[in-house]
Amino acid sequence: MKLLTLLTLCTLQINASLLDITSFEADFKQTITDEKNKELKYKGHVIASKPQYATWQYTNPIEKYVYINQYQATIVEPEIEQVIVRRITNEFDFFQMIKTAKKLQENAYVTMYNNTKYTIEVNDRLIKSIIYLDQFENNVKIEFSDQKQNHKIDKSRFTPKYSTDFDLIND
Repeated sequence: MKLLTLLTLCTLQINASLLDITSFEADFKQTITDEKNKELKYKGHVIASKPQYATWQYTNPIEKYVYINQYQATIVEPEIEQVIVRRITNEFDFFQMIKTAKKLQENAYVTMYNNTKYTIEVNDRLIKSIIYLDQFENNVKIEFSDQKQNHKIDKSRFTPKYSTDFDLIND
């Protein structure tokens, strides 16, 4: 009986931690595989905070920064000295997507969000990876390392930074 109670409490703790994420920061490796098994690989660092702030810093194979808030995405590409500002029309809320996830098996959750199925793998109550099929039918896997969850993040980290000499495109 004690073992059953302990297992129930552990399961609730893991599920609660997934549902109660308020911030997330990690290094990432992103692999995109097309129908011909051709792979594109990216590396970088991601920071996200409620309600809908995120910064994706790509470091390999190119340097690129993507700043996201509730209303717009700003893409900074230093190598070509260009900034693209886009109004977000298809709302994607990382935290809402995580919150709707249901346990699939031990350390794996699944959710449908904006007509896309996401599989979320966890390890020690931290998000280990997210796997999904994108709008072009590519398999996307984002693997995280050095994760930090539910820590305070200065909002200035979500403010786009770029030279005033860069070309600015409002899309």
